[in-house]
Amino acid sequence: MKKHLTLIALLGALFATAGITAAHAETDTKPAAKKKVVKKAPAKKAAAAAAAAPAAKMPFSSDAEDDDSEPELGGTLSADFQCEMGHKLTIWKNETDDKHIAIRWDKRIHRLTRVETTTGANRFENRKMGLVWIGIPAKGLLLDSKKGQQLANECKNADQIKAAAAASAAPAATVAAAPHQN
Repeated sequence: MKKHLTLIALLGALFATAGITAAHAETDTKPAAKKKVVKKAPAKKAAAAAAAAPAAKMPFSSDAEDDDSEPELGGTLSADFQCEMGHKLTIWKNETDDKHIAIRWDKRIHRLTRVETTTGANRFENRKMGLVWIGIPAKGLLLDSKKGQQLANECKNADQIKAAAAASAAPAATVAAAPHQN
């Protein structure tokens, strides 16, 4: 019983000492009771200042799930795509990173991350913005997954346009070269 009382007394003294030191330290760091009135800048000015300041660019090949930041495009290869209805977009790829692409759409550059598919199509998504790029050898397609609609269809780069022209010219040449039977 004496051991328990001694232990309780020691713990009480320890907590009392800690409480006094914390209270003493708190009073030393607090200045006199003066209140400073700080005027806040209007929200519009703060938003404009944030928009004017350039956002920190994310490394292109980073594994971080940051869909908001614009990617750093140094050392990447680009391809311009012509789409139906006059839409244009640019895609950047890094030869050492097949997990990400960057796409310029709607006057912004978005970073998209590869999503595995069972069909073999190249599918990249930016879940925050709702952008989905699906690339197959013949064309590409840009979707808005949030609205459930197509943004751009029949997107082709220069190589795909040449291949499509060659493919459409080849059947016509074979038909013209074949002899007619009467």
